[in-house]
Amino acid sequence: MHMGQETINMTLEDPHGFAGDLLVCFVEEDALTLDSEILGGVNRALPRIKEIGDFNGKKDQTFIYYPTLISDDQEPIPRAKRVLLVGLGKQDDEINDRRERLRMAGGTIARQAEGVKARDLLVVLPREYSLDAAEIAQCLVEGLLLGNYRFHMYKTTLKEEEKAARMENIALHPGGLVEEAVHKGMIAGKIGSEAVCAARDMANRPGNGWTPHDFAEYAKKISKKSGLKYKVLEKSALQKLGMGGILAVNQGSAQPPKLVIVEYRVSKKLPTVLLVGKGLTFDSGGISAKPPAGMESMKYDMSGGAAVLAAMQAIAGSRISGINVVALIPATENMPGPEALKPGDIITQYGGKTVEIINTDAEGRLIMADALGYGIATYQPEAVIDLATLTGAVIVALGHHYTGLLANNDQLAAQLTEAGVQAGEPLWRLPLGPEYRKLLDSRVADLKNTGDKSAGTITAACYLQEFVGDTPWAHLDIAGTAWDFTEKSYIPKGPSGIGVRTLVGLLNNWQPLNLSAAQQ
Repeated sequence: MHMGQETINMTLEDPHGFAGDLLVCFVEEDALTLDSEILGGVNRALPRIKEIGDFNGKKDQTFIYYPTLISDDQEPIPRAKRVLLVGLGKQDDEINDRRERLRMAGGTIARQAEGVKARDLLVVLPREYSLDAAEIAQCLVEGLLLGNYRFHMYKTTLKEEEKAARMENIALHPGGLVEEAVHKGMIAGKIGSEAVCAARDMANRPGNGWTPHDFAEYAKKISKKSGLKYKVLEKSALQKLGMGGILAVNQGSAQPPKLVIVEYRVSKKLPTVLLVGKGLTFDSGGISAKPPAGMESMKYDMSGGAAVLAAMQAIAGSRISGINVVALIPATENMPGPEALKPGDIITQYGGKTVEIINTDAEGRLIMADALGYGIATYQPEAVIDLATLTGAVIVALGHHYTGLLANNDQLAAQLTEAGVQAGEPLWRLPLGPEYRKLLDSRVADLKNTGDKSAGTITAACYLQEFVGDTPWAHLDIAGTAWDFTEKSYIPKGPSGIGVRTLVGLLNNWQPLNLSAAQQ
């Protein structure tokens, strides 16, 4: 969907002999030489460059020079057409900041390569950077590949500025780091980045180009490729199971609903983590219609489902051990058709709770509630995590910089928060409690689907909490971060693919929950 896929490999080729478009080296602030002994020719040029005063190795600084323009009879110069110096700043910050600095550096390299139309690159890793070799490689690869993302699927012709070259062949040189660790990190970064790009692709496609059927087909595709177990519950099955939330939201749509299920199984003896992602492929608001201005962005309302499905792709590719993972994506449109759900209607969710509909634009919680209740009853997970572009209120509270986190288990919340920080996808925890839940009381049903205008993100989470019981559960409201996320060199405008790397990092480092510990 995005413009082809780049190749990335590790090489032990002498950087001076690389004759491609761009040789990339990293420089710490105020360093007199590079930390790699194999870059003697660049080291000879560095003092001259710093003497000019245009480059000092500060964070985010870059400098491109053309080695053939620098004559040197004492030592061979690099054969590359260009040399790009990338500043790393000073290493006096926290470890997660250093991880993010490398991702940002990778994204910066992608932008610089685009500017000079460089397709073939050799990147020499920084040997003395204060992370282990695998993390150095992984974070840089994430920045490179995510920064190289473009989506031109629907362009029949490209403007001149859109024709800028993408990196096609990227080689990593260990630069003195342990080769096996570099290779391991490179593969992890590649698998995670490809999954994020897949999630971006899904979200970039319009409502008529990505439907519930497409969710099902993509799940089928990755399952066949990676050995995942896959099934889809069609409308008739949803009716038999009593999934009144999904069915009610779907009433106005010509597209039939689906509950897509993908399973990654390691051993029956291991615990299961359940992932649930909102797959609302277009949200008009239903009868409670959204304002026309900006409604086209509601094609992104399936970003939670995209993140969960793409995470399963990465989980299978990296062969996570120690945990089983099951993903559910309730998929439908929310449209104002002749049979559409109406304010005042009463529906019955999976499990029997009755719900008074106050606002048909509060539809995400209806489809998520069915999936949560069914998933917990069917798979008996140790924990459940859901991702959804659920409320505009979370943007009011946190802007586009933090994902809202609400949870009934402190350990699960802590693990998620740490995974988010490590991935550069920060979370901010909001409270839950009976004082918020009572805002959902209804006079005519068990509950209503919205509260008043206050605490909209929290009351939406309270609604979901009604369907998880005592199971450790965390809800990620990604409405503010799934698109227009904090501007970064490796995050494009539009869909960010948020949540994929956080979930993969969490499950790669999963710590069993102490269920006797205090819950919120």
